[in-house]
Amino acid sequence: MSKHHRGVKPKLTADTDALVKVPAAPKHLDTHAKAEWRRVLPQLVNRRVITAADLAGVEAYCVAAGAAKQIAEAMKDAGGLPDLKLGGLQIRYMQTARQLAAEYGLTPTSRARIGAVQPTEDDDDNPLSL
Repeated sequence: MSKHHRGVKPKLTADTDALVKVPAAPKHLDTHAKAEWRRVLPQLVNRRVITAADLAGVEAYCVAAGAAKQIAEAMKDAGGLPDLKLGGLQIRYMQTARQLAAEYGLTPTSRARIGAVQPTEDDDDNPLSL
């Protein structure tokens, strides 16, 4: 392995087996996880980067993100006082959600890596030129 390729993730492209329709959220997900599913799945399907084989990973992301939100609500309902055990658990869920989000292009850096944000075509001349 060349030293120039270490740590460089390959560029992701549209998958030939990509889903074309957003699947319903799994019934066993809690309210927060289902909300996250409904929020991110349309984006992933539109970018054509998600296949049926990837749904378990997206589900894991939704569970982790939903659990972090659920813990935040529980701590708020308890008067906002920090609970070290719940806080530590929330941090772990948030880290897991962030790592999984990066796998599917749900973070700014990972979206740039997969080319999800296409520059708009501007037919006008350079506005800075005189």
